[in-house]
Amino acid sequence: MQMNLAGKKVLIFGLLTDDSIAYSCAEAAMGQGAEVLLANAPGRPTSLMQRIAKRLPEEPVACLSADVTEPEQLQKLGEDVGAIWDRVDAVLHAVAFAPPAALGGNFLKTEWADVATAMHVSAYSVKALTVSLLPLLEKAGRASVVSLTFDATVAWPVYDWMGPTKAALESITRYLARDLGPSGIRVNAVDSGPIRSMAGKSIPGFDQLADAWPDRAPLGWDTKDSTPVADTVAFLFSDASRMITGQVIHVDGGYGVVGA
Repeated sequence: MQMNLAGKKVLIFGLLTDDSIAYSCAEAAMGQGAEVLLANAPGRPTSLMQRIAKRLPEEPVACLSADVTEPEQLQKLGEDVGAIWDRVDAVLHAVAFAPPAALGGNFLKTEWADVATAMHVSAYSVKALTVSLLPLLEKAGRASVVSLTFDATVAWPVYDWMGPTKAALESITRYLARDLGPSGIRVNAVDSGPIRSMAGKSIPGFDQLADAWPDRAPLGWDTKDSTPVADTVAFLFSDASRMITGQVIHVDGGYGVVGA
């Protein structure tokens, strides 16, 4: 079976800038024939998304908004999507946020309120978003949910509480895969090497991670090129990945397998 998204209905949540992984994923999905609907948080994120969406090769079906921490807004999102499409074949969860106090060397000093915010937005929301779209995903018959992560198996400098948050995201991926598999819904995460996007640059000390990656990764790594990640996401959206679920797929140039 070939990797092809012709006729697929794909929702991408979290597209913000044209240097983001989500933007590349939208391009890749459109390039393979998918209809793409965009969504983001209300206010400035949605305004930015609407502006950047004009740079995509095709016009998105719609640009919607919802706060992933507000159940009522997620329910409304599901209703709004359902008014446009009769099903959803694939979802990309490209959502991550941690308050400044949870990053940059403050691990021992971070208060629970800041940790809770990071966990809610960056990890729990993948479950909440999926459930809000579940009736539409079930109607697809063979649907795919993909989220983005960063290696949670080790403790990274400056990443601090986003590390445990990504570990939670990866664990949630496995539990969702368990519970949604009987409905034909696959759930996976893609572990990307560092990309110089707005999200990456917002992490204090991001350059410390990104600068070392190209030399250490066996295949090399271009921190300005998110297309390898997008191509992997498109594969996971496609029926070619129909028996892959609960997995963390590493797209990092091989960095994660090198000991020193």
